[in-house]
Amino acid sequence: MDHLYEVYSGSDTLCALLLHSAKLGVVLRIENGMLVGAAQVPSENKDSRPVEEISLIVLHGISLPDGEFGGPYIKQLFCNSLDCKQHPDFSSLDGLKVSSHLVIYREGEVEQYVSFLDRAWHAGKSSYHGQANCNDFSIGIELEGTDHVPYTSCQYKVLAHICRLLQQAYSICNIVGHSDVAPERKTDPGDSFLWPHFRALI
Repeated sequence: MDHLYEVYSGSDTLCALLLHSAKLGVVLRIENGMLVGAAQVPSENKDSRPVEEISLIVLHGISLPDGEFGGPYIKQLFCNSLDCKQHPDFSSLDGLKVSSHLVIYREGEVEQYVSFLDRAWHAGKSSYHGQANCNDFSIGIELEGTDHVPYTSCQYKVLAHICRLLQQAYSICNIVGHSDVAPERKTDPGDSFLWPHFRALI
């Protein structure tokens, strides 16, 4: 079943939901695990889910290099084409194979790297309510940002819209941060992510 929604711009909303060069007003839908309307950038860093359950959304924050936005490096990381000699921050990423289902950039552009029906490699060693290996049953969404730089209004609007879509399409029980499922290793999306504001939008 297709789940159709439309995003409308308000008078105070100049954020273009640049889904493959489209503007606000584009209709999004989830079809066979794909977010139709998002730019599709297939990553090899995925495999089959061992369970059919998709019950959790895990939010992440990412910037490459740290604190810099707008470059090609997130895409290169998820597509295994990042030259780790380009910047000192990249040295720890050498040989790392990771991905996320979606990335939402600062101006609201959305890229999909892995089908929602497949397991993206985003959470690593993790557990939620006693259930280990969150990648098995979760959808990972990366927000371009850091723990200490505020996320943009556009990102919140786009994220909320997509999460509503996912809640309609799958048996999503909760939306949490990477820090919630891997608290000993991770802090993202960080203190800069305003959970009350986000939850009010969905």
